[in-house]
Amino acid sequence: MKNKLIVIGGGAAGFFCAVNAASQSPGLEVIIVEKTGKLLSKVRVSGGGRCNVTHACFSIAEMVKQYPRGERFLKQAFHHFFTKDTIEWFQKRNVKLKTEPDGRMFPESNSSETIISCLMQEANKYKVQILMNLEVVKIETIFLQQPAMNGFEKDRKQFIITCKDQSVFDADFICIACGGYHKMEQFTWLSRLGHSFEVPVPSLFTFNIPGNPIVELMGISIEDAMVKIDGTKFSQRGPLLITHWGFSGPAILRLSSFAAKKLAEFQYHFSISINWLGGFNENSILAKLKVIREESASQKIINRNPFNLPNRLWQYHLKLCNIRDETRWADLPAKQQNLLSKQLCSQQFYVKGKTTFKEEFVTAGGIKLDEADATTMMSKIVPHLFFAGEILDVDGITGGFNFQHAWTSGWLAANEISRIMKEK
Repeated sequence: MKNKLIVIGGGAAGFFCAVNAASQSPGLEVIIVEKTGKLLSKVRVSGGGRCNVTHACFSIAEMVKQYPRGERFLKQAFHHFFTKDTIEWFQKRNVKLKTEPDGRMFPESNSSETIISCLMQEANKYKVQILMNLEVVKIETIFLQQPAMNGFEKDRKQFIITCKDQSVFDADFICIACGGYHKMEQFTWLSRLGHSFEVPVPSLFTFNIPGNPIVELMGISIEDAMVKIDGTKFSQRGPLLITHWGFSGPAILRLSSFAAKKLAEFQYHFSISINWLGGFNENSILAKLKVIREESASQKIINRNPFNLPNRLWQYHLKLCNIRDETRWADLPAKQQNLLSKQLCSQQFYVKGKTTFKEEFVTAGGIKLDEADATTMMSKIVPHLFFAGEILDVDGITGGFNFQHAWTSGWLAANEISRIMKEK
């Protein structure tokens, strides 16, 4: 009897598991079951439609630091399939990747369709079946009597999969790669298998500051800012973007990711402090201002921007400190000088709500990692049940890290299924 693998989810992790399992095990029937009418949807929108395949980091110790959740789990997994393996896998299929200055890696074509076409071609080549608009609602296990030389043995386990439309499938292996769930009740069908999960909360989002005058400066970006969530240990340094709703950019997205669970506790109402000059503190800013006062005493402050901030942002800070346009450096009162220094290194904003980062929604939470084997992705509770991708309690920051987890977990699940098949 031919063995069957059903992959639940038609995203990056699901496809990678399916095509690798099919290529490594010719006697295995592989079916992808996708609940929507779209395949590889995050692959399509990632990186503005270019697909940020992975990140050019070749140190496992450094790579795992980019995952707010799952660091130890991935440290084991990456030893078996890592960045260089991803690059080689696509290169063998005539998809070359290029590295951008910030380390993000994209197909040379600059189009996500290149990655989608590659995965679809692999699926066609190895006869992976794809069934769409089917939502799995229940998985059960049964045992079948299998003929043997001396009679019958009760040793062949099968999964029975039931979908919302009442269609039923059987399988010898299942890989759950349905992405991250946003609500606890969506995990019910997995809980019935004996698995537990970390409560899902959003990750990778921007900060809303409705009604604050700073939004009038939308479009301005600062290359090196430090953002801290007041009253917590969480802070990030990097580029910051002012938007018409508040703040975005790498520093904000990284901060939202690492602080995802704490911000959910705050119900997304919290205060932040921004150091607009990431490399300075209040004392070093004051020291710099004193030097400028001596060097540019006769110049108007509005015309002498000593920190190379965008001019509109510099003017905004001067206005908040009640420094008039005609004020010269020599005439700057100590009180306003101190106020300007404090403003530049620790300006406070109250955040009320969040905005999802484009369509690249990422969820913190998922199947608890101590219930899955980090080297095979197989469940420790249900043999021959596997997990891949965001359904696990693993999530990374932007930059290709979530896709690398998808490729790694999908490949490891496929590799273990292939190993089991060879032993049959």
